[in-house]
Amino acid sequence: MKEVNPKETARAYAFEMWMQAPMPMVTFFRTLDVSRLVLISRRKGQKFNMLMCWCIGRAASGIKEFYMLPVGDKLIRYDTIAVNTIVADRRGEVSSCDIPFSNDLRQFNDDYLRLTRQVAETCANHDLTDSMVIGTSALAQYEIDGAVGMYSGVFNNPFLIWGKYRRRWLKTTLTVSFQFHHTQMDGAHAARFLNALQKEIDTLTV
Repeated sequence: MKEVNPKETARAYAFEMWMQAPMPMVTFFRTLDVSRLVLISRRKGQKFNMLMCWCIGRAASGIKEFYMLPVGDKLIRYDTIAVNTIVADRRGEVSSCDIPFSNDLRQFNDDYLRLTRQVAETCANHDLTDSMVIGTSALAQYEIDGAVGMYSGVFNNPFLIWGKYRRRWLKTTLTVSFQFHHTQMDGAHAARFLNALQKEIDTLTV
């Protein structure tokens, strides 16, 4: 990771326009067809949330805007990305766990299981400060129509939230919200990411 001069990047105009905005975050909603993820999760005994996180990482890894993030008053370029998940720990509370993204699903699954188990047992967050982290929050037990993330002014990371998936006839759907900082990307990049996410879900093979 390294600081870059915004004027020397494609985000120069966005940096000037949005870094000082009181609310620079934008939220998109998208209903995904997750029928294939549910099927693979059941057949292979893999966690649905892990598969979602991997597909998110895969979709994001092909979009260069995900490797740059406004941090404080600077623009930082990262070499790697990670996907965060919220873990229920042994205290009955929640802790945060960053999982390094790997194109190898087996490796990502191994890291996911190992790190979430570690966080659940130690009740200590696992943070990867040298990667651009995509936040996620799965409220899998609850039916929600959407959620808008909180903008703290501290963390500018992109963030996805979803609730319980819904079965309808032969299709299973999941509504997700995607919040992003306008300095990092424009609406077209966000929409392309969500399209890529659906494609990764549809073509997932194990």
